[in-house]
Amino acid sequence: MAEQQNAERIPLGSSDVSISPLGIGAWAWGDRKLWGYGTDYGQPDVEAAFKTCLEIGINFFDTAEIYGFGRSERLLGQFVRASGQPVVITSKFYPYPWRLGKGALRRALHGSLRRLGIDQVDLYLIHLPYPPVPVETWMSALAYAVDAGLIRTAGVSNYRVEWTRRAHAALAKRGVPLACNQIPFSLLNRRHERNGQLDLCRDLGVTVVAYSPLGMGVLTGKYTPDNPPPGARGRRYGRERLAQIQPLIDLLREIGQARGDKTPSQVALNWVIRKGAVPIPGAKNARQAAENAGALGWSLTADEVSALDTMSEGLQ
Repeated sequence: MAEQQNAERIPLGSSDVSISPLGIGAWAWGDRKLWGYGTDYGQPDVEAAFKTCLEIGINFFDTAEIYGFGRSERLLGQFVRASGQPVVITSKFYPYPWRLGKGALRRALHGSLRRLGIDQVDLYLIHLPYPPVPVETWMSALAYAVDAGLIRTAGVSNYRVEWTRRAHAALAKRGVPLACNQIPFSLLNRRHERNGQLDLCRDLGVTVVAYSPLGMGVLTGKYTPDNPPPGARGRRYGRERLAQIQPLIDLLREIGQARGDKTPSQVALNWVIRKGAVPIPGAKNARQAAENAGALGWSLTADEVSALDTMSEGLQ
């Protein structure tokens, strides 16, 4: 049994959905191309991660129709049914260019519900704001899904400031709150802190959900210039980039040691939480799930946050 950390619940936007202040991203659950599912980890490993999350008190799980070509949804649904415990599930609609109207979203949503094996998804997001369909059309489709009881609440992902404001206004006309905007946010990607997105979401009562809060694993400290991540991640974070990041990793370790042997991952995730966002790191196994949860139950000081801010400035 994993050690109980912090079963606190926070509201998801202004909806009636309550979540743990840290969730788990299931992108790697079934994804072979980027994450290597089926090589050094597989279904028993990710199921153990899921069970560990429940034992710890994490109830917020994020998936999408495109993760592993639907395999992530099927695995998560299987785990939820086997557990018999209530969880909060997020899934996403991908607005391919040939998906041109509300009917496309309804069909995709029914596909996600079928793969998950549930009648209603707690939070459903527009994965990206791709043209040519306007923001308002997709918000109308989300509102319909809420009214039909297919989803509990609605959100968006990767929406910039203007689109977030439009999405919020369009849903408000239908009496539906915009529950969240899921965006990339970490010590290695702070653009949404600078462009006003975090401030806007706070003003509108929209929860910021931070994906890739560990920079696709780079902020764990596992990777170095001599040991880059495999595959596509290694091409993104090459030797030179990893060398630039090492002083930040050293600071994460220094702060963690002063905080009772917290890991770089735990410090980096706590930084995201201190910025007012809900991180959803991945977890390929029980060990990673338990380590993620170690970011809960404590808080960085203002001075520690400031030091990390300063160190990360040149890495954006």
